[in-house]
Amino acid sequence: MPLRWLLVAFAVFAPATALALTPVTLCNGQTVEPLPDGRVLGHIPYPDGNPADMVTIPGNFGMGRSCQLHRDAAAAVSELLAAADQVPGVKGRLHGISCFRTTARQRQIFCSQIGPGKRCKDAAERAKSSAPPGYSEHATGYALDFAVRPLAPGCGDVSDCIANSPPGKWLLQHATEFGFELSFPPGNAQGVTWEPWHWRWVGISATAPGAAVARTLFATARTRFPASPGIPDLSPEWQEAIHASPSSVGAPAPAETWPK
Repeated sequence: MPLRWLLVAFAVFAPATALALTPVTLCNGQTVEPLPDGRVLGHIPYPDGNPADMVTIPGNFGMGRSCQLHRDAAAAVSELLAAADQVPGVKGRLHGISCFRTTARQRQIFCSQIGPGKRCKDAAERAKSSAPPGYSEHATGYALDFAVRPLAPGCGDVSDCIANSPPGKWLLQHATEFGFELSFPPGNAQGVTWEPWHWRWVGISATAPGAAVARTLFATARTRFPASPGIPDLSPEWQEAIHASPSSVGAPAPAETWPK
């Protein structure tokens, strides 16, 4: 197994004891206690991807700024867009409003909406609609938020109403054909709002180029909090490793202790 995969595997299965004992400061005045499995406010920890692995999706796909993703995910987006462009009512309407984001950038986004006169009163409320810094799938370079243009009247970006638009409906029906799965379906056990715009890439199969790395990064989420629509096939080896290590970050806790 390549060294990079070993490092990723260590991050997924490392003992959670130290994490559970160390409070995490997300923003000024916002310090929270991690759960025993390493999650913070329901969110799973993720490392920053290597900026050198990121490429810009060409054309006018990015909204306001370029959309960068890991090269393997970016190639899949290009294939997805080519297929979408064959469909009337969908052609040219899918864009990327947020793609690869570093932990530093995620901190700005997360913390800027907490406090008096802001959208959220504290980190717990904010975490329902945005991942805390260090806990965002965007940091990996394998996740993106789609935007639809033109917007339907009364339906803004990162709003669940996009699921009723032709592009949104098309994504829900076809994104898995290109290796993408919906991270936060309605009523997900992580307690995150339904996000029909947020998709992560894991490859159409475990043997797709780059899929093994992506599936390792998302092993916790895919095992404990399945995507819907999702792509089946966590390999038997990973399933066995996860279930054999209940004290590890990412390992399923006993069913009775799972979030309700």
